[in-house]
Amino acid sequence: MPETPSAPAPDDPTSEAKSAGRREPPSVRSPKPSWLKVKAPGGDKYKHIKQTLRSLDLYTVCEEARCPNVGECWSAGTATVMLLGHTCTRGCRFCAVSTGNPRGYVDPREPEHVARAIAQLSLKYVVLTMVDRDDLLDGGAAHMGQAVRALQRRQPDLLVETLVGDFGGRLHDVETMVSSAPDVFAHNIEVTRELTPKIRDRRCSYDQSLAVLEYAKKLAPERFVKSSIMVGLGEDEASVCETMADLRRVGVDIVTLGQYLRPTEKHAAVQRFVTPAEFAEYERVGYELGFAFVASGPLVRSSYHAAEGFVQAKLRPGSTQSSSAGTGANADAHWASADAALSLNGAAGAVFEEGAVLEDRNSGLISPASLVRSRGRG
Repeated sequence: MPETPSAPAPDDPTSEAKSAGRREPPSVRSPKPSWLKVKAPGGDKYKHIKQTLRSLDLYTVCEEARCPNVGECWSAGTATVMLLGHTCTRGCRFCAVSTGNPRGYVDPREPEHVARAIAQLSLKYVVLTMVDRDDLLDGGAAHMGQAVRALQRRQPDLLVETLVGDFGGRLHDVETMVSSAPDVFAHNIEVTRELTPKIRDRRCSYDQSLAVLEYAKKLAPERFVKSSIMVGLGEDEASVCETMADLRRVGVDIVTLGQYLRPTEKHAAVQRFVTPAEFAEYERVGYELGFAFVASGPLVRSSYHAAEGFVQAKLRPGSTQSSSAGTGANADAHWASADAALSLNGAAGAVFEEGAVLEDRNSGLISPASLVRSRGRG
């Protein structure tokens, strides 16, 4: 009788990559491949950030979504600030943020409160993000602009990135946002053209997102424009490359690519786990297309701090001592120089090396969650 082939060793990376690349969609509880495992959070810097946020009565999605990068980012002094509440007026299939109608509520104290809080953290780089607010006439653009200006008044040397929605495609609201002079204007394309109507809210549009990014670059060509792509939702390599080419064509300088992780069974299914080798190829293509910086890796998120480290090195060359910036297969090795970036946004669903499963309640690269909110406001 012919011998029965022995099963491949569990730690065989070739076998694991083939398994992760198979077309059978994994479930929320499916075992994750080794490249989605991270160290449990800890360290003095992590503890300091956590204690400081608590003292300011602020809470981050880094904890609430149990993000896989929380230990790495907080140890590097990182987190992300969310404005305009925690109820989004849109319902994208990748995002677990509550959907509803805030009925025009805005906390007018929020911009100054956030600016005071960030000043106490002595940061050099901060990312401000937001939920979509279609219930507001300007989509929240003026409020976000006020927050940028409040930060700049308190800390003139602070680098500010804004990760915003599409403002319904209203270019005058994009201009309101850009006129507040953030150092980086970020808006995420999210997925490929073919997947946009299936994954994003019906009020979102692939071409609308491109138009927002193009207009932001036209208004301030000297500043960085940034976008992000999720993979693992059923796209093919050609469509990802096409999306990167579209982003570069409209003037985007920085692009990040990372693995989509499903928040719950109600959300869009992960079709497959994209391998580190594939992410490395996307990185190569990105640089070939002319992007100034590409962060591409399984655990990369839209506000991934390697990208912030790049911006710091460019705009504040004397403020950092850069180590090698890992992208592609090594994209999750952070810039040691990015210790002042306040940015982490996105999915969990990884596994700590100690074995604790991280539930992905806020999936995707850009998911506009309540990243930092003040309890008991208003």
